[in-house]
Amino acid sequence: MLTHIKITSAKPAAKTYLLRDTQGLYLAVQPTGSKLWRLNYRYLDKQKTLHLGRWPEIGLAAARARRDEARKQIAEGIDPAIEKKRAKIAARYAAANTFSAVAEEWLLKCEREGLAAVTIDKIRWLLSKAYPVIGSLPISQITPHEALAVLRRIEATGAYESARRMRSVLSRVFRYGVATLRCEKDVARDLRGAIATPKVRHFAAITDPADVGKLLRAIDGYTGSAITRMAMRISPHVLLRPGELRLALWSDIDLDKAIWSIPAERMKMRRPHRVPLSRQVLLMLEELRECTVYWQYLFPARGKPRKPMSENCVNLGLRQLGYANQMTAHGFRAMGATLLNECGKWHADAIERQLAHVDTNQVRRIYARGEYWDERVHMMQYWSDYLDTLRDGGKVLQGSFGKDGTSG
Repeated sequence: MLTHIKITSAKPAAKTYLLRDTQGLYLAVQPTGSKLWRLNYRYLDKQKTLHLGRWPEIGLAAARARRDEARKQIAEGIDPAIEKKRAKIAARYAAANTFSAVAEEWLLKCEREGLAAVTIDKIRWLLSKAYPVIGSLPISQITPHEALAVLRRIEATGAYESARRMRSVLSRVFRYGVATLRCEKDVARDLRGAIATPKVRHFAAITDPADVGKLLRAIDGYTGSAITRMAMRISPHVLLRPGELRLALWSDIDLDKAIWSIPAERMKMRRPHRVPLSRQVLLMLEELRECTVYWQYLFPARGKPRKPMSENCVNLGLRQLGYANQMTAHGFRAMGATLLNECGKWHADAIERQLAHVDTNQVRRIYARGEYWDERVHMMQYWSDYLDTLRDGGKVLQGSFGKDGTSG
């Protein structure tokens, strides 16, 4: 039987020799001086050898414990050598399937499926906050407590909406991990009630007709960037989301057919959308074309016309007009929805289609596939006429659309 003294005093020889312990365990002393633990055993009537590690990293007591574990596996009909190989493969597999690796693979899938670049960037930003905490961990070994730690770090800054979105992103990564056999469950699924609920934030919007008229006159008198002014003038007439407006391309516009078409990849709900263009909008687009027709975007950025105007341009313009707390770029949609519904002339579904809303009732959505196109054509002309009536209720404050092709 081996002792610590026998092992430490064993010197290398010209050939490998063995220092035997008990029950098949021995230490092979190499000519180089290294000492390796081995275990001889029989499995299915075959003589086999199991490598247990190197001394002194594996001491005598640890080597005997590994021997006993191997003998237990043999008694249960398990070959310890094969089990060891499986453990190594599992360890390598786990190391190659960290949360960050799976998340990046999932992001690549999202890009291939056409998820908007701006959405990809937002998700990537959120994941960059998660990686320092769980990025290097095998996704199969992440616990709910560790996922919660990611959310708590964001929640502690008061960014409750970001924490809510983070939970959703984590959940989607874990679900992808389950679908690709890298983990067994979505550990973020049950964390919905674990973080503070963000307060619902409504976009500021003017819906009183008289105040709408004042706003339109103020916009006509805007003395800042010409492109920003035109974006503010067109916004209330088309009821698009700010991102859909600022990313608009001239190739989207068919002036002859009076249709503004937006592909699915640039729409929030990933469905293509068409906007009937009123006579007023067609005239404004003709004005705008004199300045920006040479560029890809309807509303190019100042100094960088190959890029679209910034997402804050319209809001900045409204702020400069004194409407910082009363109106936002997104508020034009609420303005239109409110006043069009209140007039009682149009089908509610036609208004919803014009706003590119998707019915949350799946069964109803199946049976309500109509675009209400003809009604929307008449509705959008009525809407532009109505806006003109409100605007003409008072005197225009200052000049008209200028000729420079820059944005604020």
